[in-house]
Amino acid sequence: MTENKLSKGMFSRIFSTIKMALKGEADFDYTSGKIKTAVILLAIPMVLEMMMESVFALVDLYFVGHLENSSFAVQTVGLTESVLTIIYSLAIGISMAATAVVARRIGEKDPVAAAKAGMQAILIAVAVNTILSIFGIIYATDILIWMGSSQESAVYGTSFVQIMMGGSVSIMLLFLINGIFRGAGNAAIAMKSLMLANGCNIILDPILINGWGPIPAYGLTGAAIATTIGRSIGVIYQMYHLFNGKGVIKMMVAYITPDFDQIKALVKIAAPGVLQFVIASCSWIFMANLVATTGGDIGSAGYQTALRIMMFFILPAWGLSSAAATLVGQNLGAKQIERAEKSVMVTAKYNVIFMAIIMIVTLTAARPIITLFTNDKAVLDIAVEAIQIMSLGYVFYGIGMVLINAFNGAGDTWTPTKINFFGFWLFQIPLAYFLAKFLKMGPTGVFMAVPIAETCITIAGYILYKKGKWKKMVV
Repeated sequence: MTENKLSKGMFSRIFSTIKMALKGEADFDYTSGKIKTAVILLAIPMVLEMMMESVFALVDLYFVGHLENSSFAVQTVGLTESVLTIIYSLAIGISMAATAVVARRIGEKDPVAAAKAGMQAILIAVAVNTILSIFGIIYATDILIWMGSSQESAVYGTSFVQIMMGGSVSIMLLFLINGIFRGAGNAAIAMKSLMLANGCNIILDPILINGWGPIPAYGLTGAAIATTIGRSIGVIYQMYHLFNGKGVIKMMVAYITPDFDQIKALVKIAAPGVLQFVIASCSWIFMANLVATTGGDIGSAGYQTALRIMMFFILPAWGLSSAAATLVGQNLGAKQIERAEKSVMVTAKYNVIFMAIIMIVTLTAARPIITLFTNDKAVLDIAVEAIQIMSLGYVFYGIGMVLINAFNGAGDTWTPTKINFFGFWLFQIPLAYFLAKFLKMGPTGVFMAVPIAETCITIAGYILYKKGKWKKMVV
């Protein structure tokens, strides 16, 4: 009877914690409550948020993969996503700065300063993204050709790139505002905004791609329209919660006035953060180009298909690891350094378990999973090879993500930037080129370079984490 009561009590506590995580527990103090509970409260909505983000690309991939010119369509979606990683990098870099500053101010019990910092980050994001959008609209065809696409495929995908780049402010704001919510400890709002955006995209994709009733079929262009509308609706939802004054973060119209001291402080953190992810994403662009030049349109389509599916599994792990950023930021703000360290270790443990499970799934079920997204056997074979090779480093990816988020949450954005530069540009890219071109392994050599480099990057990150410079950062 006693064991039965204990068991019921345990499941009741677990269910209660999950309910709190999904609802958004505004009153939980991440600087004093149980660390395991804190990680779970943050991780569950963050994992679901990142799953929703990865679903965007997969939904587009699924529907365009069944179009008549499926290899062109899949390649265009994949290459565009690779280019959009530049915008993702900017968004993540700026949101990283916002998360670090907001978390630190919340840890110091100063929500007004946190809200003001968040608004200044939004102003920075909109200004930067406007320039990139104009560039993307004008040079859409050239971008695809530069990425390794054939002339015919580039012309086919031009309108897709123009719409995705033109509406990319929605990507920027979706990432950034969610970073503000995460820094404040309200990861549930971030999750719900992505769920809403995805729901709209899933409904609109088949309608705009294939047509429905009086609505004509826009084909590949319809996927871009659906995604942009979906993300924009998610941003409207975020804005509502920022300004309704019911959460920890209470935005006011008066905060829109530029505060150049605050902007300077944010840029100081964001600049290396942006550079950090630009370094990583540009390396992926180079890798995509290397696969396209050694494997042709078919090799490129296979690689892009594998990457989209791989990101579906990796982004939730990134969401879980993001719990470390909030916990480190808030606990350093509360002068609880030891608690910040424990939070990193607990988060890393959970992420390793998650990534180990995903590695087993992708190694054993790659073919049936990828079959859902392409009906081209040649593309399928390359995609299966790519995902099976790249998944061998999943456990190390998981540890590395937590370490990067710990550094960034502390405001130490330069350390992971340096790690990325040496790891990607001075090791992964030369290794991929050597294997693909010099040893004539083609795309297989590129696939192999990924887990090898990621493992080395994680080892370097752990060594620098143990040195402890991140504990002394002033934000």
